[in-house]
Amino acid sequence: MSGTQMRRFKGCEYLTHRLVLATLSGTPIRVEGIYPNEADPGLKDYQISFLRLLEKLTNGSVIEISYTGTSFIYRPGNIVGGRVEHACPETRGIGYFLEPILLLCLFAKTPTSLTLTGVTSNNEDVGVDILRTSVLPFLQKRFQVGDEMELRILKRGSLPNGGGEVNFLCPITKVSLPPIRISESGRVFRIRGIASSTRVAPVLANRLVEAARGVLNPFLPDIFIYTDVRRGDECGNSPGFGLTLVAETNKGCSYAAQQCGEAGQTPEDVGSLCAQKLLESIESGGCLDQYTQPSILTGMLLSSEDVNSIVIGQLNITSELVTFLRDVKALFGREYRFKEFETGHIEMSCLGKGYLNINRRLQ
Repeated sequence: MSGTQMRRFKGCEYLTHRLVLATLSGTPIRVEGIYPNEADPGLKDYQISFLRLLEKLTNGSVIEISYTGTSFIYRPGNIVGGRVEHACPETRGIGYFLEPILLLCLFAKTPTSLTLTGVTSNNEDVGVDILRTSVLPFLQKRFQVGDEMELRILKRGSLPNGGGEVNFLCPITKVSLPPIRISESGRVFRIRGIASSTRVAPVLANRLVEAARGVLNPFLPDIFIYTDVRRGDECGNSPGFGLTLVAETNKGCSYAAQQCGEAGQTPEDVGSLCAQKLLESIESGGCLDQYTQPSILTGMLLSSEDVNSIVIGQLNITSELVTFLRDVKALFGREYRFKEFETGHIEMSCLGKGYLNINRRLQ
């Protein structure tokens, strides 16, 4: 690894996935120009926290942050996994830290048991309910990792004080991930959801359900939304409520949406807004949504040396995707190809790297 040439990057867009790609490829990186013109320049507390999390999941990683914090060097070590505990700052949700490392832990030396504390759901990052009910089942099916990959929500924590706790269990893989070829999204045949609340009256969760059903019932009869009301030791110190919805198709694809209550919003506002978000995600089409896309594209890159392909909707073409593709080319030397259909959908394809779990051989 010492002989690998250091790669230089400017800016910190999609930083967590860049760090994960650097760790998987064993490539040291230098990132410069991190918020240089802001009143408080340099790395934010949540970005430093993610670096520390990678430090705990690996052995031999070196992190050198400049005096001003506007640049840093990251030299990745071996992925070891194991039992890890990490406190996430309340400035970002737990999903900000957990989503990028879902596949990373598959290539660790030992199975991972990761406990994270902080804010379980907000409107900025992927919520833990989406990870548990949409993203993980998709990964389990497509990459054949089984039910051993599991996310448990031990406590729910709302903004601003968090206090939530989750436990992520991940096995190690001994072979390359299988290639992915998904061309048909299928027809939505059912919708499932979770209306959650912390330290508020249980009736608020029921109002979330009724508002969401009021929007969705005209489209589909098979709708079931669970309520998860947490009080006392089952949650953090802040009151809050939110809704997560997942639409499943007969081809094994899913679309998810989430919305947490903010100041001045009623449960009816949150429920109807989340349902509208779900309908927009379904309308955009494709075989995966914005929450599952990063993990699937990473898995396609790491899979066995065969052609991978998946169809996405136009709304999935974002600046984060462009940054991700540039990072993949810089760190792995691989490129994705695009093919646009008359329907407006886009097929993304790439040749798998045939990535193997070399860390388990170090036992």
